[in-house]
Amino acid sequence: MLNLCGVTKIEHGISSGTALGFIKNKYFDLILCEYELGPGQDGQQLLEDMRHHKLAPLTTIFIMVTGERSHQKVVSAAELAPNDYLLKPFTPDDLLERINRAVKKRSLFISVYHLMDSGEYQSAIEECLRKETQHVREKVDFMRLRAELHILLGEPDAAEPIYQQLSEMRAVAWARLGLARSIHLQGRFGEAEEILKTLVEENNRYMDAFDLLAKNHELIGQLESAKTILTQAVEISPHGVRRLRKLGEIALATGDFQTAEANLKKVVSKVKFSEFRDPEDHVNLVNALVQNGNIDQARTVVRELEKTMPDKLKMPACKAISAALIHAKSNDPRMKTELANAVEASRENIGLSTNMKLGLAKNCLDNDMKDEATEVILEVMRNSTNDSEMQRAVGIFENAGEGELGKTLADQSRVEVMGLVGEGIQKAKQGDYIGAVELMSTAVKQMPNNPQVVTNAALAYLKCLEHHGWEHKLAQQARRLIESSCRLDPTNPKNASLRKLYDDLQRKYGISKSAG
Repeated sequence: MLNLCGVTKIEHGISSGTALGFIKNKYFDLILCEYELGPGQDGQQLLEDMRHHKLAPLTTIFIMVTGERSHQKVVSAAELAPNDYLLKPFTPDDLLERINRAVKKRSLFISVYHLMDSGEYQSAIEECLRKETQHVREKVDFMRLRAELHILLGEPDAAEPIYQQLSEMRAVAWARLGLARSIHLQGRFGEAEEILKTLVEENNRYMDAFDLLAKNHELIGQLESAKTILTQAVEISPHGVRRLRKLGEIALATGDFQTAEANLKKVVSKVKFSEFRDPEDHVNLVNALVQNGNIDQARTVVRELEKTMPDKLKMPACKAISAALIHAKSNDPRMKTELANAVEASRENIGLSTNMKLGLAKNCLDNDMKDEATEVILEVMRNSTNDSEMQRAVGIFENAGEGELGKTLADQSRVEVMGLVGEGIQKAKQGDYIGAVELMSTAVKQMPNNPQVVTNAALAYLKCLEHHGWEHKLAQQARRLIESSCRLDPTNPKNASLRKLYDDLQRKYGISKSAG
């Protein structure tokens, strides 16, 4: 059928794993994906992995093909926003019409997509503004993309008026969701909730609105209501792995272990054949199983973790934490050994989540392992992304009757961070820009998730480029640090200044956007 549409260079993937191998190693203009892919991942999960891990550029067209006419699966596929999707049966003319439509639209946006793929978001915004005047019929689409770019840049205050204008031009759900997201990111949770509640009441199939509404409740500490919202969303659209995972995690936090077990089992099953599976899912499932008294099942999950993910950096720590949870149920003395193993394994930067580290610290405190708990909590505090995270870390000690120790560690971590940042600033003031880069580079390795450290490291790299000339590797690292700063603290006003300085340096040294 593709040959009849004029497509001649075709790669066939017999499974999601085969497809991912092709996608990671070769550029494709078009991906035509069946929803049903046989054993392993389905088309929805493949699309989710592609989008989340940025495996294909924005210029790649993704069309989902499904024979599923059941409401749930079609909604799930649609909410992940492929470029288009087709319901079987269809004719070659149907397929050609969809491909031509997608290609035509891509041609209008391709210059913006290239800039976005190269990380030049500010230039992409400028290109959107130019395109808005040239292509009046597509003005709304370019405005939408421009607002999304401001969100990516950590500028929700700049995105808000665009979404407001779009909402007034067209009272469509996505414009109001964008408005709610930009308000949410500015910490105005009450205003965001009013918009989101109206959205889900008007359209109970709008999954992104459910997700953001649940996040809104989670951030203000209303975990039970967040769980209720996610439960409703999962009933409507039960195939989104990240939503299932979040529901499982929140159910664990609220003590609803039956709900946690049911949803985490689905997560572990769905990601079984994904190369992006996370060992922490197994830990959370083990926790739920142990709490429900299903010890034999928990042991099976640990064996599966060790067997299927030996190459994951987190695996040894997650295996040890899981084993400790099982031993704790039977008062097995091996529990302390496993907790110590987990602490040892987590000393390296293996990507263990804050939630997992806090849980490990709590278990250490509960079992008279104060030194180990202190080590883990101090590392969390040094990498704290916000005050809420710091308070959660202090709360672990407060709940164990060690509130003063928690406060002391929080103060200690703040002093350490301020000391490192201050030393880097001092070196720069003295003209030792290379020394400032070396110092802040070390600091980032020690505290890769601390926004203050990452932001000042980015500035150190930029100042070094400014005074010592353009050096490609330094520039690449500076850009990565800027992106990390935006991810860790989206509302930090320094992000825009960092990006502007980077762009100014490119112009100063005559560096093309793509080369930078």
